[in-house]
Amino acid sequence: MIERKIVAEKIKEYQIEEYISGNLKNSGHSHTKVQRTPLGEKVVIFASRPGLIVGRKGQNIKKLTSDLKNKFNLENPQLEISEVGDVNLDSQIVAERIAASLERYGSSNFKGIAHKVMQDVMGAGAFGIEIVINGKIPSTRAKSWRFYKGYLKKCGDIALTGINKSHASANLKSGVVGVKVSIMPPTTKLPDDMEVSDEAINVIEEKPLEEEIKKKAKKPRKKEAKKEEDKKDHKKEEPKKEEIATEDAGEAVSEAAPDEKKTE
Repeated sequence: MIERKIVAEKIKEYQIEEYISGNLKNSGHSHTKVQRTPLGEKVVIFASRPGLIVGRKGQNIKKLTSDLKNKFNLENPQLEISEVGDVNLDSQIVAERIAASLERYGSSNFKGIAHKVMQDVMGAGAFGIEIVINGKIPSTRAKSWRFYKGYLKKCGDIALTGINKSHASANLKSGVVGVKVSIMPPTTKLPDDMEVSDEAINVIEEKPLEEEIKKKAKKPRKKEAKKEEDKKDHKKEEPKKEEIATEDAGEAVSEAAPDEKKTE
């Protein structure tokens, strides 16, 4: 039951994002986040031009709020608009920009549009960018054109989590043209990144464990040798004490002998 509930919530979030992106086309919409609060659902819309999303006197916001209440059964939706930091590093905005340029200027200058966008993205500090345009460009047969610049990961975990991928579509006279954009932002951390510090590092050599074990094993032997020497010295001192005692007894006898003669 819990798993079904989680899946249903994720499907609902995806439907909300698709609906908002469809209504806010050509207004610099990037992505949408749905957050649940005690007061109700909070919908955060990230865009490059917040003024177009708000509209005159907040008409667009009011319309979106009422639509979210009726279509998606949200109790108290609170819409918040946040501005995107760097427009050239957002893949969704870049894809919509290419699609809008194709619709406006046609398919004759699609290569110039792609190269201009790549130059702007690399100038913003991105590691790399890839643009794939599919459709009837410039001939009547469908083709796939690929433009790339810089460094872009194609496999591994970084290719899934560290690269922003988005797509957009342009409606031309010849048909629908698809635009796919992949950007590797400068905030991506690569596993082989290394930094060399300018400060001097004090290296402390640690002695191996074998030498420490040998030293610890040698110490008690020295103590045992000292104990044996102390015992030998103690044995040597004992006979000296006996000799001193015998000498004292002999002196006492010699002193007593003349006294006996006097008494006689």
